[in-house]
Parts: sequence; structure tokens; C-alpha cells
Amino acid sequence: MAKLTLDDIADLRAYEREREAFRSRIIALKRRRRVHVGPVVTLVFENHDTIRFQIQEMARAERMLTDEAIQGELDAYNPLIPDPGELSATLFIELTSEEELREWLPKLVGIERSVELILGEGAGAVVVRARPEAGHEAQLTRQDVTASVHYLRWSMTPGQVARFAAEPVVVAVNHAQYAYGTTLGEETRVELLADLRG
Repeated sequence: MAKLTLDDIADLRAYEREREAFRSRIIALKRRRRVHVGPVVTLVFENHDTIRFQIQEMARAERMLTDEAIQGELDAYNPLIPDPGELSATLFIELTSEEELREWLPKLVGIERSVELILGEGAGAVVVRARPEAGHEAQLTRQDVTASVHYLRWSMTPGQVARFAAEPVVVAVNHAQYAYGTTLGEETRVELLADLRG
């Protein structure tokens, strides 16, 4: 999938003209790319359009007017756009109260290394483990408490991509304090298969 360049990011006035339609399209896109795993974890699988929206909204909120400021955002977020044979996701630990944050974030240390895709069923299933996105890992990984947002990536062989296309796929968190899985719906699987095939 092509990375974003300065030419892909509209200036503030141009973005305001397209924002309502673009935002509606991204909301519908993210609905197909969002996977809830258990009671507090949600993954949103990223692509070229979701990352462009992220950068456009950041530039809008922070009134970024220079190429240098936009390039900084491109440098930070372009690594989240998957290459062929890869998937990329933002993992959210969705907690709404201070009490929940104090309870869960220390218990979920290491969750960013506990997310798997399970391709197929039974003894022949193949597990593809996510890895933290390298550019953000140092900022988000701590020893005693986890962050509520993590960026993940999966790399697959052509054979694993073929299994992803043909067999049930489960997104699972296999953590000592949090073990849940969700089978991908067909609409989401088709959407993510397009990423894997580039």
C-alpha cells in the first residue's frame, strides 16, 4: 500500500471543503475494520485512508500550516500503513473511569505482545503473533503499567495469506490477565484481505 506524501494532505481550507464527506466515508470504513476482543480491547485495522484521516484531523486540530509540521506527522504515522503481506492495527484498551484505569493498566502490561491471528481451526490452525510497531514501541511500553493505545503489525507468508482468505480467522488476545478471541466477520475479512494482497 502506498505511503502518504505531502501532496496527499490537503491544506486546511481545502480539507474543510471535503471533511464532511471524507469523515462519513472513514466512519463507514472503520466500522468494517473495527474488531472488539473481549470487554475492554478494540482493534482498528489501519490502511492508507484511515491514516490520511488521522493526519488530516491532527493537522486541523493543531492548525498545522507548514510542510515541516505535516512531514513530522507523515513520518510518525506512515509506518502504520501496511505493506503487502502485512496487517497493521491500533489497539485500544477502552476504559472509562479512573478506577478502571488503575485496575486494568497494571494488569495488562505486555498486552501488545499477546495479540494473535489464528488462521484455521483445530490442530492445524496457524498462529501469527503481532509485534509492536517499532517506531512507537519505546514510547508506549513500560514495566509497571501499559498504555491504553498500542500500534501492532502482523507479517504473513503467501501461504498464510491464502489461509486467511479461505479459512476462519480469529483475532485473539492471549495474555495471562486477558484471554479472549473474536472470529472475523466476512466483511472485515474481505476488507483486510485487500490489505494483505496490496
